[in-house]
Amino acid sequence: MGCDAGATFADSHAQTPVRFITVCGGNQNGLGVSVKNNVTEAVIEVVRLRKQFDQIVAVDEISFSVQRGVTTALLGGNGAGKTTTIAMLLGLLLPTSGHIRIFGEDMLQHRYRLLHRMNFSSPYVDLPQRLTVRQNLTIYGHLYRLRDTGKRIAHLAQELGLSELLERRYGKLSAGQKTRVSLAKSLLNEPELLLLDEPTASLDPDTADAIRSYLEQYQQRTGATMLLASHNMAEVERMCAEVIMLRQGKVVDVGAPAELITRYGRNTMEEVFIDIARHKKSETAA
Repeated sequence: MGCDAGATFADSHAQTPVRFITVCGGNQNGLGVSVKNNVTEAVIEVVRLRKQFDQIVAVDEISFSVQRGVTTALLGGNGAGKTTTIAMLLGLLLPTSGHIRIFGEDMLQHRYRLLHRMNFSSPYVDLPQRLTVRQNLTIYGHLYRLRDTGKRIAHLAQELGLSELLERRYGKLSAGQKTRVSLAKSLLNEPELLLLDEPTASLDPDTADAIRSYLEQYQQRTGATMLLASHNMAEVERMCAEVIMLRQGKVVDVGAPAELITRYGRNTMEEVFIDIARHKKSETAA
């Protein structure tokens, strides 16, 4: 996401340490837990990643991997460490220590080999307010060196219901409209790795459902890998094969949504989320 490298990232870093988990794949080892053994290529590999802000340790030697073509949820309450982790994956924050490999490349050393294969969507990262939607998307299209920026914008505008908004100033849009523009921006370069922070925030139920379907179809068509941060647990149950649960910066549980629901003796991921937020243990750990 080269074009987002200079963006203002809303980082809430009142977070504390995270420990190791392998999200999806690999063999169990001394560092943590594996979820699947029949794995494919890891798109994201994070090893002992640490970020400290003054006296606050936001992320403390967290390690995980995400396999190609998988949608993985990174969940937790406010201040759990999600935003800081995503910011480091994007190169917007430099880690205090640790390593990030994306598509097998060291993110810190070879960032510009990787950014064109990635993108990021968040309703909390604004685009220039005085530019129109078309102007904003055109700038990002040029930064990604698209062959036909105008055609790509027109296609995404039609797919995401933005055609009537293209000539409107970004600053005049509603929150839900900005969410859709951010998603369009993130799909301009047809990324192989898509990082999604609340991709359906502020959307009405009908539009949110359409966006989820669009993302699912995009993944089926391209084989893209997605890392999703969301507070919408129904969205997580629908879209995600794996879930990492964070609380106060620590990984407290991991598994497929159905596995976590069974483990905590609950009916929905929302109930599981509340249990974890309130420091309740799973039935298997009790």
